[in-house]
Formats: sequence, structure tokens, C-alpha cells
Amino acid sequence: MLLTARYILPVAAPHIEHGAVLVQGDTIVEIGDFEHLSAMHPDEPVRDFGLAALMPGFIDLHTHLEYTAMRGLVDDLPYSEWKLQLLQKERLFNAQDWDDSALLGALEALQSGITMVADITETGASGHAAQAAGLRALVYREVDTMEKAKVPEVMARAAADIEAWRSTSDPARISFGIAPHAPYSCHPELFRRVAEYASDGTPVAIHLAGSVEEYQFVKYGSSMLATDVRDSYDVHAPLWLPTGVSPVRYVLQWGLFDVPNLLAVHCTQVDDADIQVLASRDVAIAHTPRCEAKLGMGIAPIEKFLRAGIRVGIGTDSPAASNSMDVFEEMRLGLLVQRAALGEDHFMNARQFVKMATLDAARALKIDDRFGSLEPGKQADIIAVDLSKSHQIPTHHPYSTLVHTANQENVLATMIAGEFVYENREWSRLDHQRVYARAEEMRMKLR
Repeated sequence: MLLTARYILPVAAPHIEHGAVLVQGDTIVEIGDFEHLSAMHPDEPVRDFGLAALMPGFIDLHTHLEYTAMRGLVDDLPYSEWKLQLLQKERLFNAQDWDDSALLGALEALQSGITMVADITETGASGHAAQAAGLRALVYREVDTMEKAKVPEVMARAAADIEAWRSTSDPARISFGIAPHAPYSCHPELFRRVAEYASDGTPVAIHLAGSVEEYQFVKYGSSMLATDVRDSYDVHAPLWLPTGVSPVRYVLQWGLFDVPNLLAVHCTQVDDADIQVLASRDVAIAHTPRCEAKLGMGIAPIEKFLRAGIRVGIGTDSPAASNSMDVFEEMRLGLLVQRAALGEDHFMNARQFVKMATLDAARALKIDDRFGSLEPGKQADIIAVDLSKSHQIPTHHPYSTLVHTANQENVLATMIAGEFVYENREWSRLDHQRVYARAEEMRMKLR
């Protein structure tokens, strides 16, 4: 099949006007000028998306699909108060609720041009949803406890869950890792055990240095996370003794940074010494600018991360935090916040953020040999984005148009492994009307 549009954005190479992508099976075979490719392959069917951009699908580096039905539930509170409210609300959900909430997230992901998510879950619902939707996913089984005696049991349950999930999932699209939740919810022994478990290269993710409250908790033993949230999260946990160091340097002491494949989420509360630790241990970072701004978590020093050689990609986080899985909004706000914070001396551009949402996200997960850009031999995970609306034309620079004018409603089609799983507001594998009806039922339960 030949896919063609006004703009082809390979990401790893300059864009092509009036180009095409040749897809055979689940693989990209060739990219180039449309007239040349159509002459070379006259028998290939052609899909012309017109004034649009064909580009690699977004790799959403941090999600919680199972919280999608909690969208807008707690909207105007800072991080610690938001977390406390969410902990109380989630007790109302049963297993079916979690599964259907994750399916709602999978619907939105595909409509938003997301072809892969790196999702943290304790229930496993995100893996079920990704499998049903045809979405690629790296599913991290979340673990947490502040009680040392419970660590073996917590790890045993997690290992058993991962094996069970793996046995019922398509290995071509779904893979698994493990995620100690955060420094304020994990005993150091849990970090040690996760490091042992993941020494073989199993992917690991952790929420790290994400808020001032977390920083104050780890270093000084104060903040709401030391009282109200801990009472809800782990009521039997021992009293916390202040460490006198930052969250990054605290976690450094317990071996977690020694794992071969570690993703740290947020990292807004870091200093230069922390950045050097992350760089020296080859820790990748998931940047979620809308969540971090909305919950008052701070501004991640992205330009410093990049200068230090850290792999950085973009995630949308939970719709309970950021309200939508719109990667275009994530890129736009992320770019504008960085420009506002850095000024003219370190001015970032739109293409950098498109790259962070695609190829750099793949690099963060160490899968860029197969995903993240349009290149021959890579998987045919491709999206078509409409650029023909009145607020988008004329298009002088396609990367800027994507970042500054596009949104999830402009995604015309989402292809994964050569299969159109979303096109023209239709999902090939999911009954969206049933999921929408369940979303209303869950809304009433949460009220």
C-alpha cells in the first residue's frame, strides 16, 4: 500500500513534500517522492490523505489508561490534595470498572494518534485494553509498600501478575515491566528487590522528584505526603525519618539506578547534581508538561536534561490529571513553558518536541531500532494528521503547524503494524458505543 499526503515527516530525516510511504505487511519498505514510488510500484493501492502530514505514531511515554473515567473528577487542587482525593475515589471501582475505564483510554489514545503507551498499572486493566484495541503497550506492574515485612509478598504478587498477563498477551504488541510507585510510597528494600528482579533488562519506571511536596517529604520528613496521603496510602507504615537529601539522591542509595532500563517520570524537582546522577546512570525521563503545570508540580529543566545527554520523551499522564491524551496539546504547552522559562538564550523549537513525542520517546524505551520514525525496515506505525482546517492554512512549516495548531481531533487515521485501527472516527477493534455507555455509569458511581 502507498500512503501519500502533502507532507511526509520521517522525523529522523528532513520532511518531504508530495511524498509517499510504501507499506507492505507490517513494515515500512520505502519512503520518497510520490510520483517516483507510484511509477515503481504501479500495482500498489494508494491512500491519499491530501493536505495532511504522514508521520510516525506518537509513543506516549507515561499513561494510566485505567484512570480515564476519572477525567475532570478532581480538577482544581495541587498535587498532594489531588492525590488524596483520587485515592479515596478509586476505592469505588471494581475490576470491570477498571477494565472499561482503560478501554475508554485506549479509544482516546488511538484517536489521538498514539500507537504505543508506556502505562503504569496495578490492576492490569491497561494491558487488557491495549490488547483489545490493537494498541502497542509497555505495561509496568506498579508495586508499593512502606512496610519492609510486606516487600517479599508484594514482589511475589507482582511477578505472578506479570507472568499471567504475559501468557495472555500478544508479544508483538504488548510487553511488561515493573514500577515502584514513588519515594514516598516505597520502602528502600522494595527498591532493592525491584533492582534484583530487573537486572536482566526488564523495564522499570518510577515517579520521581515530581513535586515540591515529595521533595519536602523525602528530605525533611514534612509535607502533606507525610500525613494525610500516607494515612490513606499505607496506614500501617512506620514513621518516616527525613533523609537530608533530594529524592534522586535518596533513590540512588538503594540500587534502583543500576537497572539497565529505567524510566523516571516527571523529575521537576532536580538540581544540577541530580541531573548528573541521572545522566551518569543512563536514566531516561518521561516529561508530562500539562500534568506538571496543572497540579503545580513545577517545570522540568528539559534543556539541561538534553545538554546532559539524557533521553527525554513526552507522556500525557492520566486523564484524571491532564484531562485528555492529546499529545499535540502536550507538545504545545511543553514548548511554550520551556520558552517562557528559558527565554531567548536557550530557545527550543517545534521539531524538537515532535521528536520527543516520537523518536526520542522510542529511544527512552530503547526500542528506536523498530519504532519512532518513518524509515525502511521499521514497523508501519503511522498516523495521518489533517492540516487543511481554516486555523491551519497556509502551512509554511509542517512541524510548527503540528505543534501550534493541531489537536487530537485532526487525526484522520492511526495505523499500527500496517493495520488501520482507527480511521474516520471509527475503531476497527472496539465497540465505542458500549464503552461510552459504561463511562456514564462510572461517572454516576464516582459522584
